[in-house]
Amino acid sequence: MPTDQRPLAIFVMGPTASGKTALACALARRFRVGLISVDSALVYRGLDIGSAKPDAATLAEFPHRLIDIRDPADPYSAAQFRDDALREMQAMLETGVTPLLVGGTGLYFRALQGGLSNLPAADESVRARVAAAASSDGWPALHARLRDLDPAAAQRIRPGDTQRIQRALEVIELTGRPLTEQLGRAPGRFGWRVLKLALVPADRAALHARIAARVDAMITAGLLDEVAALRRRGDLHVDLPAMRAVGYRQAWQHLELRSPVVEFRDRAVFATRQLAKRQMTWLRAELDARVLEPFDPALESSAVAALGAFLNRPAGCSAAGVASQM
Repeated sequence: MPTDQRPLAIFVMGPTASGKTALACALARRFRVGLISVDSALVYRGLDIGSAKPDAATLAEFPHRLIDIRDPADPYSAAQFRDDALREMQAMLETGVTPLLVGGTGLYFRALQGGLSNLPAADESVRARVAAAASSDGWPALHARLRDLDPAAAQRIRPGDTQRIQRALEVIELTGRPLTEQLGRAPGRFGWRVLKLALVPADRAALHARIAARVDAMITAGLLDEVAALRRRGDLHVDLPAMRAVGYRQAWQHLELRSPVVEFRDRAVFATRQLAKRQMTWLRAELDARVLEPFDPALESSAVAALGAFLNRPAGCSAAGVASQM
């Protein structure tokens, strides 16, 4: 039987507040792995508290690549992530380090492993026109426009997902064709053998409690001051991808409307719970992932056993086969 000679990589995936960073750091203590962040908010400098970015002490002990690589005024795409991640993975391979990619942005994981369609690059003039239409007509009207132009895309994209509505309309204007007709994965097999560890809580109430505690801790740590400082820059606005991140959008609107802090807190908790729900829906589609209970006291030992078996198994042995033997 032919052996699989592809280099190895590990994905640690899970919903927000499930303990992905803590587990990745624990694994980095035991194995020769290098950490790469897979998070669409952590790429931005200055988005520290609301993104739950690892603190300076953690990053000093466990450096994460692809953190703080963009200014919040500069959009960052899944295609850019894929290029950056593959470059960092190759650099680690050349030094004998196994890449461990950790985060909860499913689009980035899928873009990395499956490739992306050959869609046009962002066009600032078209993007500005869509944003202007959103300001004058509202995002529900733009979602209705998308429903007329590409019903399948409108069904898939939530009315509140302004970033994806904007991108879909942008692609339609640039190409003259519905986005749905142009979607598809790049051909060919991913160049790495991957062990996927998915942190999926069986008790959603426990995750909700952790999310609420995290939002409260962020408020105490100064999240609103952080967003106020970003607003004072003058070159940022709420429709930028960085400011659409969960927590930041709600904080921006709170500061703009001067709403009660308790109202902001409840909206931030609700938005974070909705994000976690979407992340778990995505994870359920990752059929080749090894599911781990994030609130199990034996989580670390289970992950260590899975990773040890993966790194030491023969190239011809499948990940599923190893998992079934544990």
